[in-house]
Amino acid sequence: MNILYDDVANAVKWISSFGGLEQGGTTRLLYTPEWLAAQNALKDRMTQIGMESDFDEIGNLYGRFKGSKYPDEVIMSGSHVDTVVNGGKLDGQLGIIAALLAMQYLHQHYGQPLRTLELISMAEEEGSRFPYVFWGSKNVFAIADHRDVNEIEDSDGIKFVDAMKACGFNFKTQPARNDIKTFLEIHIEQGGVLEKEQKSIGVVTSIVGQRRYNIRLIGEANHAGTTPMGYRKDAVYAFSQICYQSINKAIKVGDPLVLTFGHVEPKPNVVNVVPGEVLFTMDCRHTNKAELVAFTEEIEADMIRIAHQLNLEIEINRWMDEDPIPMDTKLIHLLEEICVQEGLSYRVMHSGAGHDSQIFAPRVPTAMLFVPSIKGISHNIAEDTKTEDLVEGIKALTYALYKLAYQE
Repeated sequence: MNILYDDVANAVKWISSFGGLEQGGTTRLLYTPEWLAAQNALKDRMTQIGMESDFDEIGNLYGRFKGSKYPDEVIMSGSHVDTVVNGGKLDGQLGIIAALLAMQYLHQHYGQPLRTLELISMAEEEGSRFPYVFWGSKNVFAIADHRDVNEIEDSDGIKFVDAMKACGFNFKTQPARNDIKTFLEIHIEQGGVLEKEQKSIGVVTSIVGQRRYNIRLIGEANHAGTTPMGYRKDAVYAFSQICYQSINKAIKVGDPLVLTFGHVEPKPNVVNVVPGEVLFTMDCRHTNKAELVAFTEEIEADMIRIAHQLNLEIEINRWMDEDPIPMDTKLIHLLEEICVQEGLSYRVMHSGAGHDSQIFAPRVPTAMLFVPSIKGISHNIAEDTKTEDLVEGIKALTYALYKLAYQE
């Protein structure tokens, strides 16, 4: 299978130009001019290679080669077209251009598929402009709640609904898609495992479950010079104990559990006052739901105990509770077989980040492929992958789409 190095490199450069930054990388936020230009350019490219192409009401873009024998059985691939602020050139958009190149290759070399090959460029996944995620994939299955976006706005005060309508889109009225037989997504790993192990492809078995928290410790602000140590209600001291103890427990549990205290805000945050309050976040992830629940419940109990021992109050708000999402077992085996048969360097792994596939997987058979991230960097203008690895990943995707769409 001859997936050309130059074609892949040029496609990455082309899609990255929409919202491209002078210092490198891309910023392309939902319902901005850059976002709309990218979607329209992709639509034109789809038409040029012979695909039927259209938008749905909210701005998801579809391109398809209709099946000759089973046109109502859709083999779909793609990803999201939006980026984070000062993002890279591959996150999300790799899945789109990979599917575009793979489907173009298959149509050129094998003609019309038996089942419909469909590319999707999803409107949004990141939540970078508005406080809402998976808007694109949730609308594919009619599970987006319009009430959640009616009043939200971006940092400039522009309402979600106004931005959507300015781009020519509106709320979705069509029913959920029920013709998708398979969904495949290829994505950069956004971690360093594949690069360290010198593998070109990751076959994803599951997407981790996540629990995220906003936590508030309430002590008493007081003079740093006149308040003896034994009289203090120091919220930073309490936080430091929580952080130290929790991370040590996470280290002992080991992979695939991860625990992060990502944002810490002491108050009043000045040099000569005992901090009377700390706001902080906690993010915990695991591929096994029972183990995720058990660990976080233990940590919650620890935090309450530490706060009470130090005569502080504590407020714990678990605002995200997402279950782990397994990929389809048959598709995992198919991808492994392809890698073995074609001599592609791979390993089986889980995804520690969220992806559109977690919306698809509970509803249709779904699988993911990863390619390495150089130094494990993502959501950063330095995000990159060797073109040789991109080619290998697109080969694997192309073989999979051939078996699914062209064979009985």
